[in-house]
Amino acid sequence: MLKQIEGSRAVAEAIALCRPEVICAYPISPQTHIVEALGEMVKSEKLAPCEFINVESEFAAMSVAIGASATGARAYTATASQGLLFMVEAVYNASGLGLPIVMTVANRAIGAPINIWNDHSDSLSQRDSGWMQLFAETNQEALDLHIQAFKLAEELSLPVMVCMDGFILTHAYEQVDMPTQQQVDAYLQPYEPRQVLDPREPVSIGAMVGPEAFMEVRYLAHAKQMQALERIPQLAAEFKQIFGRDTGGLVHTYRAEDAETIVVAMGSVLGTIKDTVDEMRDDGHKIGVLGITSFRPFPLAQVRAALQNAKRVVVLEKSLAVGIGGILSTDVRMALSGLQLHGYTVVAGLGGRAITRKSLHKLFREAQQDTLQQLTFLDLDWDVVNKQLARERAVRRSGPAAENMLRDIGTVASKIA
Repeated sequence: MLKQIEGSRAVAEAIALCRPEVICAYPISPQTHIVEALGEMVKSEKLAPCEFINVESEFAAMSVAIGASATGARAYTATASQGLLFMVEAVYNASGLGLPIVMTVANRAIGAPINIWNDHSDSLSQRDSGWMQLFAETNQEALDLHIQAFKLAEELSLPVMVCMDGFILTHAYEQVDMPTQQQVDAYLQPYEPRQVLDPREPVSIGAMVGPEAFMEVRYLAHAKQMQALERIPQLAAEFKQIFGRDTGGLVHTYRAEDAETIVVAMGSVLGTIKDTVDEMRDDGHKIGVLGITSFRPFPLAQVRAALQNAKRVVVLEKSLAVGIGGILSTDVRMALSGLQLHGYTVVAGLGGRAITRKSLHKLFREAQQDTLQQLTFLDLDWDVVNKQLARERAVRRSGPAAENMLRDIGTVASKIA
């Protein structure tokens, strides 16, 4: 059924259709509307049987999800930004224990300085945690990926993050095709845990493991993610059979068949990139797009196959590995090892900075001319940066950099009450 609905509400309704049995929640923008909507559904008994547990922190939220999943319940939570960092110890425990928890990450920048707007630094900071990570381009994809995530997590007994861009998707009203309960039930079977705490058959979960077996335990998580590389496309195909939509999968291309230049990206920015590519195609430029849906596991073979005939690759990412440059581009370079083509990393949109078609046109033309620097910061204000660097060279106690730069551009820092 077609509905004009906020992205957060669409995701909440999709999660409810998956029949979770325990939802643990601690609010943090921009994911709060998701758990608020789920709380309303549990209270009204629209979602039942389900226990909605208010906790005192994000660490507690993941800890409750671990306990619920370990006792055989289908468990869900959501977080963003500093909230994800606060639960990191438990995040690693969830994957190390092989528990099929599904968590929405409403992508938001990590401080300091404090910033509530979108980039991908939060979930990408957990790329080695053992969680699978799926990125949505649209609210329809976010809705559909959550349904697939529960099935993927439970088949492999491994947790899944579904990442959707904070505010850009979570607070946007779009038309989505909301599935029926019958469709979801046909796709997602009742949860049958691979391991469960049962008083009648007591076992220890999370026991101490020494050097004699720790490597093998960690490798098991890797082996499961390698299985996911095969299972994710299969689940997307099964999804299409029931719901009639292409969604999910590992990667998706756009106008890339004859492209000499291919732009690689994840999340909602793909929409703006595709619009720009359409305009450049009209002007005769051979340019295309590769969207990454599965960041973990990373589909090396599929990325290589999609890019191997291009002359150059531009990886546009909303994250920064301080001290080296790109995060996504590092994985893309691994996929392209041995291929002779030009590769560029573009860091863009940090802290919610707009990524405009005007800037992308200029960027992509420079890439086509191979005049782009290998590491580029899109729309970075070099005057402000250089002024602060000069200040720090001249004065030992130069003051907080963020506040100095805000004064330089004529604004003031926001105060948090």
